[in-house]
Amino acid sequence: MAANSISTMGSSLTLIGVPWFVLETTGSAGRAGVVAFCATLPIVVSALIGGPVIDRIGRRRVSVASDLVCGIAVAAIPLLHYADALAFWMLCALMAVSGLLHTPGNTARYVLVPDLAEYAGTTLARAASLFDAVSRGARMVGAALAGVLIALVGAETVLLLDAATFLTSALLIALGIRGLRAAEPRKAAAPVSLRAYRSELREGYAYLLSNRLLLAVVVMVLFMNGTDQGWNAVLLPVHASAELGGARDIGLLTALFGAGGLTGALLYGAFGHRYSRRAVFTVCVVLCGAPRYAVAALTGTTLPLAVTMALSGLAGGVLNPVLTTVIYGSVPDELRSRVSGVLTAGGELAMPVGGLAAGLLVESAGARGALLAMGGVYLLATLSPLVFPAWRTMDGVGAGTGDEAGIGDGDGDGDAAAEAAVHSPAARISN
Repeated sequence: MAANSISTMGSSLTLIGVPWFVLETTGSAGRAGVVAFCATLPIVVSALIGGPVIDRIGRRRVSVASDLVCGIAVAAIPLLHYADALAFWMLCALMAVSGLLHTPGNTARYVLVPDLAEYAGTTLARAASLFDAVSRGARMVGAALAGVLIALVGAETVLLLDAATFLTSALLIALGIRGLRAAEPRKAAAPVSLRAYRSELREGYAYLLSNRLLLAVVVMVLFMNGTDQGWNAVLLPVHASAELGGARDIGLLTALFGAGGLTGALLYGAFGHRYSRRAVFTVCVVLCGAPRYAVAALTGTTLPLAVTMALSGLAGGVLNPVLTTVIYGSVPDELRSRVSGVLTAGGELAMPVGGLAAGLLVESAGARGALLAMGGVYLLATLSPLVFPAWRTMDGVGAGTGDEAGIGDGDGDGDAAAEAAVHSPAARISN
């Protein structure tokens, strides 16, 4: 968790630093959207094909290699800028490399949570809540630091600091995660070949398509993550630049959202098991997103949006622990990484389009029109638990021990594929 929190803190620096760097150097919301597209499209590509590779190479090795490459790519942006050699296409390419390698590292760390929870002698629900709370706390600190540091020393220095966090995370994983069998390369029953790789990859897709609840989760998260990418990469920076106090207010607002998320995750870990998962999730998912867009569109001061961000973060902090508890409840370790790739790809499929669409909407309809349009999409997506029957099975997953039960199909009867249930970063809300 120390390594993951440091890496997450660095990602918060990038989340704020790169869009602000693009706006400062180009003055174009459209170009900020293009950079966001280039950074997120490779995430989907790597998630689509990377699951079996993680198991073959080993989760510890993948995590270390991912952080090392991402650190070098992020550091190259300010260094090339200082040398007056950074062309726009280079910025896009470096962000693409970072996106391509970042997801396998995240997945490799995340799928170790059940093994680490067992090693620590704690329940999966509490481990998942703590893992998400620590990540959100790191995101909160990183956002606050980014806002202050951009104002004091510039976006370029913030990106260098981000590179240092990647390298620190790689070092911690390389030295600290030893002797855990689940972190090492898995000896495959079939020899390494394209045919075996396709077969392993196909298992993940077959599971997702056969499970109605998991498919409903991924479709909803797809739209949420896509609109959130537009918010983070374009809409919030443009709104802060035009109506608020600039980078400092971005840092403040993002930190308040993170503080609310940290609180929500901790509260769910302490008390969430007492309440219906579906009821809690349905209320919180509606409150976590659309209100931010509406308040930003209809007000031009920091205070109303700050209050909304804190309350939305509180609701959003509950979501990932709920999804983790529901889906991880029936994870077979031997399938965890390969199905994770499919879920990650599904949940993040719209993120490249989200950033690009936000930039184009701002330039064609203005910031207010873009905020209202994307907020409307977010609201429609989060109403799905009230509409589709598959969500009714949420409370029955993992009932009792939380470790054996599978995720049933839309009729509530378990199916054969339920035994291959898995949780991954794909089923996680990006914020």
